[in-house]
Amino acid sequence: MKTINLLETSIFCIWVVCDSFKRILLRFRFVFFLCFLFFSLQHCYTIAPFSQVAYQQAIDLKVDSLKLIAHAQDAYFEHESQVNILQTQLDKAVEYAKGRPRNEISTRQWQIMVDPKRYLLGGFLSRWKQEKTVSETFIKESSSQISQGFDAIIGLESGKIKPQDVAP
Repeated sequence: MKTINLLETSIFCIWVVCDSFKRILLRFRFVFFLCFLFFSLQHCYTIAPFSQVAYQQAIDLKVDSLKLIAHAQDAYFEHESQVNILQTQLDKAVEYAKGRPRNEISTRQWQIMVDPKRYLLGGFLSRWKQEKTVSETFIKESSSQISQGFDAIIGLESGKIKPQDVAP
């Protein structure tokens, strides 16, 4: 009889310990879930917030670029200093985009825009330099494509969440 009581007591003690352990595990899982949810929501923005500087920079560069492109029937050397200034401004825009966290999409758009092997602004300027002048038809077609490229950059930036719209 003593053995049965001892056995029952041992089983009861094991059950109490296991039950307490289960409760601790359930609480731990709940706390872990809350922590995971909190940290996940903190980093749920996958793109950088709106930047007035980047937005204004894109608009200014679009206007300056299209204005310069309109003169591409002239000899390249006549506008070489303007092209160099524009390319410096474009390099600054690329670097600004690179330096912003979670801004990979905008950075990639700028890189495509300025790439001399592509068919946007970088490619146009490269071709103008190489051929010395370009035709009016090429200028019109390129201007349209370059304008659309800038519109995509401007549209992405303007569509980003404004910092004042983000709840603290």
